[in-house]
Amino acid sequence: MSGHSKWHNIQAKKGKADAARGKIFTKLGRELLIAVKEGGPDPAGNSKLKNVIAKCKAANMPNDTINNAIKKASSSNENYEEITYEGYGPSGVAVIVEASTDNKNRTAADVRHVFDKAGGNLGTSGCVSYMFNKKGIIVIEKETTKMDEEELMMLALDAGAEDFEASEEIYEITTDPSDFSEVREKLEEAGLEFLEAEVQMVPTTTVSLDEKGVEKMERLIERLEDLDDVANIYHNWEE
Repeated sequence: MSGHSKWHNIQAKKGKADAARGKIFTKLGRELLIAVKEGGPDPAGNSKLKNVIAKCKAANMPNDTINNAIKKASSSNENYEEITYEGYGPSGVAVIVEASTDNKNRTAADVRHVFDKAGGNLGTSGCVSYMFNKKGIIVIEKETTKMDEEELMMLALDAGAEDFEASEEIYEITTDPSDFSEVREKLEEAGLEFLEAEVQMVPTTTVSLDEKGVEKMERLIERLEDLDDVANIYHNWEE
């Protein structure tokens, strides 16, 4: 699985997502707003919006909620800026934090405080991003499709995917970022549902942690996720 095992316990992952659904929807609503402000409310002519909608659907956001958020964004006076922070967690784990904010000073202070409390430190731009590659990632839960592995693999590769991997519970499809939308749309047209569908920062190498390091890293991730301005967190910890 692309050098990490974030889907090792799929039921625990889904349970945690369910518990945090309200916060997740709020953050996705902000992503929809940013995409609408940048390229308009019509996903047919706004590829960024189309990708965020796919991400919303993978998080089980209802269509009505998505449509209402797009409509609200069209007339909203709110303005958010997307900003990326890079730093190190416990034992030198590389961490990238993507945020959207209407107050850069507040968000930078909040993110720095979380890193300091978890025994990490916020670095400068570019200090860890060289350890990651930007990739489109599509995750499909096996039990949601009747396609067999070979059929799904051929469909994905024919659509332009770079890689296809199967594990016990999921299929993971990797694409070049520029091909992500096209691959995702071909899979959607085939009636497939996604557990995850977005462009991510994928680590090229991973770091293992001892028990104490794991506790610190989990605390860092949880506290970052609790920040309203934080949209995505990437790291090279081998979970």
